[in-house]
Order: sequence, then structure tokens, then C-alpha cells
Amino acid sequence: MSFVNPDPSVLLQKDLYIFDMDGTIYLGNRVFPFAIRFINALRGSGRRVLFFTNNASHTAEFYMKKLGAMGFCPSRSEIMTSGDVTAEFLLRHRPGRSVYLVGTDELVEDFRARGIRILDGTEERADIVITSFDTSLTYAKLDSACRLIRGGAEYLSTHPDLNCPTETGFIPDSGAIAAFVTASTGRKPVYFGKPYRETVEMIGEAAGVPFERMCIFGDRLYTDIAVGKRHGITSVLVYSGETTPGDVENASPEERPDFAYESLDEVDRIMFGGSARRAGRENRGKK
Repeated sequence: MSFVNPDPSVLLQKDLYIFDMDGTIYLGNRVFPFAIRFINALRGSGRRVLFFTNNASHTAEFYMKKLGAMGFCPSRSEIMTSGDVTAEFLLRHRPGRSVYLVGTDELVEDFRARGIRILDGTEERADIVITSFDTSLTYAKLDSACRLIRGGAEYLSTHPDLNCPTETGFIPDSGAIAAFVTASTGRKPVYFGKPYRETVEMIGEAAGVPFERMCIFGDRLYTDIAVGKRHGITSVLVYSGETTPGDVENASPEERPDFAYESLDEVDRIMFGGSARRAGRENRGKK
């Protein structure tokens, strides 16, 4: 039986609209113009937006510049990453602990600037090892991570995504790197990012919005949609990234979206008639 969307009027009744980035509002460096139109319509109608990516290979400052250049014009308060969530967890719950971070130089420097004690991997012991989406990954980094984990380090990961979509196909992401470490050490990490509760709690705290007043848009069942299903957030899948209609048909109840559309273009047509000019005339009294 094919997936059938329920009454979409619920989509007009939210206060915070959370957007995955890669595969949802752009693909690699190719922006989806309809995503800009839709997000501007949401803002114009008095609704709030948040861009959240599990991709921790870059910092929030990087994404602010990237989204700005693409035409989304975000404020700093509208951007959050799984790296932000992981760093905040360390500062709140593991203060002063030593950390070996398998990540890009950008992520490492961001953690260091926050006051987190970062190791270089040559040490005999570490309190914590964190793996992430590291596009500068080397065998030496993996060897150090595995050695320190075998030596007793706590194992964390910024996010579980197996692949990152690009204009030319998929490339291995954080979850694939973690799978290597797990295969070598037998240790599975504690993950952050979507779909884990630390992420939605941080979003709720920052925005001051309860889960039931949020809506999340994304292209992955096991992260974007699962975070909604686990925490009572309305979830909207788009087929502009990783997931296919066949995947939805075979999805478990825990990863089955509330809504599924070809892209944000279709959602925009449903909510605003496809024109940003209508956004300011939306009747918020439908709640």
C-alpha cells in the first residue's frame, strides 16, 4: 500500500520549523531555489526557522556564511550542528576531561576554542574519544582512536549518518567511520545529533518551543524522521536527498514520516500556494 499523506493543515499550526540542510535545502553546493522561497514564506508569516545539520565537518559559522551566500540569509541563532550539541554535552557533563577528536581541523579548533582539552593522539591515555565526519581522515587517526578506546577511553560520536549526499553521489560519513572503529575495538559509540534526545532538548531550550509545536523537514528516515517520531515532533520527509518512496514503504513505525513529499517545493505549494507573496497573509488563527 502506497504512503498517503494525512490532512496537511497541521503543518500550518507550528511555531518552529527545523530544516536539515544537505539533501533538503541544497545538495552539495547546488541550492534548491524553492527552499529559499519556502523559508522566506515561513519567516514572512511570523513563523520561526532553524537550520540543523548532523554534518559536523564544519562549524555553525561556516554554515552561516554558506547559507548566506546561497540566499537563505540566516541569523546566527537560526543555525545549529551536531558538533554544537556534542561540545555542549562535554562542557556540561564532562568538564575538564581530555578528548581525542577525530574530525576536521575546523571542528577540532572549534572545540578547543570552547575550552575543551584536545589531545593530539600520541598520548598513552585519553578520557574520551570522539569520531565525526572527517574529510581529512587518515589511518593514523583511526589507529590512535582505536588504541585509546582499547585503553579505556569513553567513546562518543557527533552523529550516526552513514553517508553524506553530494551532487555526484554519496560519500562516507560519520557513521561509516564509527563502524570502522567499532569493528576494530568492539565498542559502539554514544551518538549525538539527530535522532537523539540531547539534540531536541538543546533545540527546545534555545528556542523556548515545546516539541509538539515543532516540525522537522529532512531527507533521512533514521535521523531526521526518527528524531520527530521519538520525541513527538511532526516529521516531513522530502525525496530530494537520500530516501526513496520504496524506503518509506519498508520503514518501521519508528522511522515512518508523518508526511512525505517530493521536495520542499510541494510543501510550499500546499502551505502558501507556492508564492512567497502569500506568506504575509497567512492566518495564524488556524491553530
